[in-house]
Amino acid sequence: MGIRQVDISDKEAVKREAVAKGFIKLRPDTIKRIRNGEVEKGDPLQIAKMAGINAAKLTPFLLPLCHPLRLEQVIIDASINDDGIEVVARVKATEKTGVEMEALTALSIALLNIWDVVKAYEKDALGQYPETMITDIRIVEKRKWE
Repeated sequence: MGIRQVDISDKEAVKREAVAKGFIKLRPDTIKRIRNGEVEKGDPLQIAKMAGINAAKLTPFLLPLCHPLRLEQVIIDASINDDGIEVVARVKATEKTGVEMEALTALSIALLNIWDVVKAYEKDALGQYPETMITDIRIVEKRKWE
C-alpha cells in the first residue's frame, strides 16, 4: 500500500471545530520581561497569535496528506502564568474532514514563535536552553454538527 490522501468525495460538509492546547515553560526572568513589555523582538503573545493563524492556513503545505480546507475562524489565545505561557488554538470550518491538524499546527507554530522571540533570555552561559520546554500539546476538544 502506497502513500495516498484519503478520499473524502462522498462525505458531506458539516461544521467542525477543534481546540488544541499546549504550554511553553520559561524562566522567571523571561516571564517578567514579557509582563513588563521588555522583549526586544516585541510582544511574544501577539506574534504567536499572528503566526498561529498563518500556520493553520498553511497546514496542507506542511502536512502533505491533509486536505486544503476553507477555514472560517482561527483563534489563538495565550495566557501567561508564573512558569510559562499556555496557548490555545481554536479552528472552525464547514468541511468534509476535521480541523484537528490545523489546530495542532497553529498551536505548535504559535509556541515555536514564542520560543523564537524570547530565546535570547532563555539561554544559559553556554548558549543552551536548560529550562525552556514545549509540553502538553494535545487536542482538548473536537466537535462536528450539522
